[in-house]
Amino acid sequence: MVRPLFPDCEPPDSALRLLAIVCLLFLTYINCRSVKLAMGVQDIFTTAKLAALGLIIITGLVRICQGEVGSLNGGFSDEYTASGISLAFYAGLFSYGGWNYLNYVSEELKEPEKNLPRAIYIGISLVTVVYVLANVAYFTVVTPQEMLSSPAVAVSFAQRMFGVMAWIMPVFVGLSTFGGLNGIMFTIARLFYIGALEGHLPMIFGMIHTRYLTPTPPLALSCAVALLMFATSDIYVLINYMSFNQWLWVGISIMGMLWLRYKRPNMRRPIKVPLVFPVVFLVMCFFLTFMPLYAKPMEAGFGLVILISGVPAYFIFVKWSARNQFVQNVSEWLTVGMQKYMEVVLPDQEQKLIQEST
Repeated sequence: MVRPLFPDCEPPDSALRLLAIVCLLFLTYINCRSVKLAMGVQDIFTTAKLAALGLIIITGLVRICQGEVGSLNGGFSDEYTASGISLAFYAGLFSYGGWNYLNYVSEELKEPEKNLPRAIYIGISLVTVVYVLANVAYFTVVTPQEMLSSPAVAVSFAQRMFGVMAWIMPVFVGLSTFGGLNGIMFTIARLFYIGALEGHLPMIFGMIHTRYLTPTPPLALSCAVALLMFATSDIYVLINYMSFNQWLWVGISIMGMLWLRYKRPNMRRPIKVPLVFPVVFLVMCFFLTFMPLYAKPMEAGFGLVILISGVPAYFIFVKWSARNQFVQNVSEWLTVGMQKYMEVVLPDQEQKLIQEST
């Protein structure tokens, strides 16, 4: 996106970070301003992403029909290790990020018992087919060495195939990234919001804006955490940090679900699947968690430190605030101050706000 501004050299890292920060702040504002506006942005950029992938897939299929298979016959090495496979899964599964986000916004769905499983089945199947076909198309044009060294494989593909129109692919890649970030902002904020309502986060993160009816404090927290990630420019380090924590907690969540199936077999379960699926998934989660500890102990260990750092924050601002009067007073003072500054209230007043706004 910034390459046209630097035609004679590689764009400096500071320019890339500045563009990313501007996009992050803009999307935070959009999500704070209106849920409908955020969803409209998501629809537009998802369409742009699918259009780019469709263009790549059609080009690849045409080349295959012409007999141009490129590196498809020998594009994969037969050298592998168990730890290497787990780290490769980190990068691969990162591109499928969002498969679990529907659970965070189930309150936004109509008839979630029907529509949530349907959306998961259709969404994951569609994304899998599209991504696999896109990678097949890449191998018909781009060599494995170029694929490993390229910061954006789709751009390298376009430079080979589209000539003077190659500029369109960086635009599509930028729009795709923009839409992906918007989806993450929307869903992660709801995760913090529900966590606060359940008592796992400070009360302020369970409040909504008095006029826009959006979870402004969780969105601000998401933005602040994302800004901290600009401390490093190595995306693969961030992926390893995040993926270790993500799959550890996904595995723990699956263990909790299996425990409830054993301890409370008669509990009402609107959505239920055969036990073989969570058991197999649990084994894969712990493979993805523990093998990187052997392959990349420093990165996995630092990810674990980031995870553990939330423990003292939980005890100070959540657990002890209900028992220690001093901590409770400080917490209430901070909460009230942030309420006034951000114009937010607890969700039990949401219905009243909706009636007043209509």
